[in-house]
Amino acid sequence: MANIQPYLAQQLVLHPSMQMQDIVKLCYQAAFGAEHLLSNVNKARAYFFEEYARTNASDVPLFERISDDVCRVNLAAWKQAGLPPEWLFNIFAASMYPREDGAALFFDFLQQAGLEPEDIPVAAVHHSAAYRAAEQPAYRIVCARFARLLPILPLMGMMGVVAIDGRAASGKTTMARHLAIATGSGVVHMDDFFLPGELRNPERFAAPGGNIHHERFTAEVMPQLRNREAFHYRIFDCTRMDYNGDRQVAASTLRIVEGAYSHHPILGMYADIRVFADIDQQVQMERIKKRNGLEAAAVFEKRWIPMEEEYIRAYGVDTGADVVV
Repeated sequence: MANIQPYLAQQLVLHPSMQMQDIVKLCYQAAFGAEHLLSNVNKARAYFFEEYARTNASDVPLFERISDDVCRVNLAAWKQAGLPPEWLFNIFAASMYPREDGAALFFDFLQQAGLEPEDIPVAAVHHSAAYRAAEQPAYRIVCARFARLLPILPLMGMMGVVAIDGRAASGKTTMARHLAIATGSGVVHMDDFFLPGELRNPERFAAPGGNIHHERFTAEVMPQLRNREAFHYRIFDCTRMDYNGDRQVAASTLRIVEGAYSHHPILGMYADIRVFADIDQQVQMERIKKRNGLEAAAVFEKRWIPMEEEYIRAYGVDTGADVVV
């Protein structure tokens, strides 16, 4: 079972007005997330925008982690940052999914907090009057996996291009998918632009980042990135060593380019925001083994990771990013 005690201790420091009822509510939210809050999307949307309109901007933490998997995002901080409220609602809506282990987690969290089910106040799903008066809580429960976006979102406007580069298995694709959920952005994947066989030669691979088909990216994607219309480009499938269909990029005023080599200087300064996704080396290999299998992980370790590291060092990809996550 997960450990809620560090999060509870932090909440008691941040919000000293917490009563037993508020501790129970925290345990409930930490266990069930946003599952119980979105039975009617239209009603939830209307209530959200009403609450957002009456919430005053304030310099409070943008998010507060209440478990390994759950965060509270403060509306006052979101408004203070000037972020579109629609983005927060999109994240909130995407965080709603059933938790089969919710009941077990809830009772375990209660025990960790030193409470028993019979101690639960009748109004435990609501904050106490003392907490409401002191804290004026206004937040939305979201999955913690979206917390990685929060350093990036304040840098984004309503138009532009975000490029997410980084180490293998650092979560670039997942981050791009979550940004697209929040902002409605169209996404381009650099994995679709690895070299076809006729361009794979020692001279090309000797150059840092030379294994990306930058010529095709420049021809098929670059002219479209700042257009609002949907577009498509060809997918190069490494398993077939051939092109395999088209990738559709949704119509949007925002575009995301994700994947290794998306910050390559040969592509020019096409991005408004450059994000570098980092990862611990041990965690990296564990993820690759789980994702790709032991045999493929050995290839990553001996070939692809060294090539990526050479590229990162050669062009200062990590140090040159606007934000590292």
